[in-house]
Amino acid sequence: MFQEERMNGIMEHLNRNKRIDIKDICQQFEVSRDTARRDLLRMEELGLILRTHGGAVLPMKSKEILEYKDRLVMESSVKHDIGKLAASLVNNDDYIMMDASTTVQFAAEHLAAEQVVVVTSSIDIADALSKKKSVRTYLLGGELNAQHRFLFGQAAIDSLANYQVDKLLLGACGITASGLSYPDVDDGVVKREMIKKANQVIVLADHTKFGDQMFYRIAGLDAIDLLITDRRPEREFMEKLAEHHVELLVIGEEDSDD
Repeated sequence: MFQEERMNGIMEHLNRNKRIDIKDICQQFEVSRDTARRDLLRMEELGLILRTHGGAVLPMKSKEILEYKDRLVMESSVKHDIGKLAASLVNNDDYIMMDASTTVQFAAEHLAAEQVVVVTSSIDIADALSKKKSVRTYLLGGELNAQHRFLFGQAAIDSLANYQVDKLLLGACGITASGLSYPDVDDGVVKREMIKKANQVIVLADHTKFGDQMFYRIAGLDAIDLLITDRRPEREFMEKLAEHHVELLVIGEEDSDD
C-alpha cells in the first residue's frame, strides 16, 4: 500500500473517531511504528492533523483550507464515488456548470455523456474536460486564484450573465440547516451567481460536511434541488432537507425513493 492510500485511510478513521493511535495505524495497515510515524509527520506537514503523544487528532476548524493540489491528492475514494454518481446524472446534449471543487473535478473526469457543454470557473476541471472530444468547455474570465485554482472577480460575474444551463454541479465545504457556506468570499460570490443560472442545482458533499458552518454563506437549503452524499445525515437535518424539498441521493442507495 502506498503512503497516500494509508493517509486517506487515516483521514477516514479520524473523521469517524476524531483521533487515532500509532498502534491502530500499525494494526490496520500492517506497517511498522516508524512507517506510521512518517505518515503522521507528512500529514502534519500538509496541515491535515495535529500529532499527539502516541497518535494524532483532527485540527481545529480553520478559515484557511489546503491548497487545491494537496486536497486533490488527499481526497478519499468516497468523494470519487460521489463524483462518479453525479457524472452519471448528466445526459447527452446537457448544458451544465461546474464549480471549482475537487469532488466536482472527479465528476468531470467520469463524465461520459456526449455533446455536453460545460461552463466552469476551475482551470483544472477545464483541463480534465479538454481530454474529452465530445465536451465543449467554456472557461469563465476573471482573475486567477493560483492557490485554489479558480477564476473570480467582476469579469467572472459578468460572463456568467450570458449563460443559462440545465444543471450545476456544486461542491460543498459546509452545509447546515441555514444552507451552504464556504471559507473564501471570492469563490463564494461566483458560486452564488452560478446557482442563479441553473435549472437544477446538484450539491456534492460527503457526510463530513454536514454541520460545518464556514465564513461565507452563499445560499439556503431552498436553493438545492439534489444532494449527493455517502451517508444519511441525522434525522433533524433530514427533516430540514425534506422541508426545503431537497432530494437526497446516497451512494449505494441510488434506487431509494428518498
